[in-house]
Amino acid sequence: MNYQTLKLVSFSPTGTTEAILNAIAQGFNPGDLITIDITRPKQRSQPLLLATDDILLIGVPVYMGRVPEVIGPWLKTLHATNTPTICVVVYGNRVYDDALLELRDIIIGNGCLPIAAGAFIGEHSFSSSETPIAADRPNPSDLALAESFGRKIKDKLLTHPNPDRNCLISPPGQIPYRGETTLWDVDFIAVSPACNNCQRCSSICPTAAINPQDSRQIDHKKCITCCACIKKCPTQARSIKPGPVHDAANRLHTNFKAPKQPELFY
Repeated sequence: MNYQTLKLVSFSPTGTTEAILNAIAQGFNPGDLITIDITRPKQRSQPLLLATDDILLIGVPVYMGRVPEVIGPWLKTLHATNTPTICVVVYGNRVYDDALLELRDIIIGNGCLPIAAGAFIGEHSFSSSETPIAADRPNPSDLALAESFGRKIKDKLLTHPNPDRNCLISPPGQIPYRGETTLWDVDFIAVSPACNNCQRCSSICPTAAINPQDSRQIDHKKCITCCACIKKCPTQARSIKPGPVHDAANRLHTNFKAPKQPELFY
């Protein structure tokens, strides 16, 4: 099979997953690259149909050790026919638990052939200057490894151009999957007077949880605590207020200081 098109699918509220996938794609150096960003709600309105000569590169952040529940319905619409696939999860230096196995299982059920997978580290969504957690990850070393990973996968396909189910990777994990998929319903975002209601936060929210007319109004039931609105606020008007999310940030900062390294599976 002459694979020409790499379809890159990312759910990446704060950009860390996207950065890793772009580095992998750069190493793979496909004839044609199609980027599909499913981070915003409208971008998840159309299913993805994969051709027989496509390659799929898909990446998601780890939420409580699992694939983010919010993209579950879209993932179920993905349709492929033995499409070689690279699965990637990005986690905030704690653990990725069963997320990589879960992502692999989901896409196998949709007709994909996961031939490679990786668990990379990205700055945790709760990370801040006060409580840094994997700050500035992925770093240059992470991105260089991701690029090398892409080159090796391409070499693998050149050597074995017609993968089948015997080529499927087996990442670590348990079934039933561990971790929690239920969203936190918590009021945790403080908005300071520096907010000028520019609506940047509303436009980037992956669940449309922020009122587009008044960005101080947040639907806590929709919020997935990705903190994209905090990290990308142009006036730095948003922060994590005292409470359970702030407490979790403190625990992560204290207990997971030692830098984890990416894990790759071929």
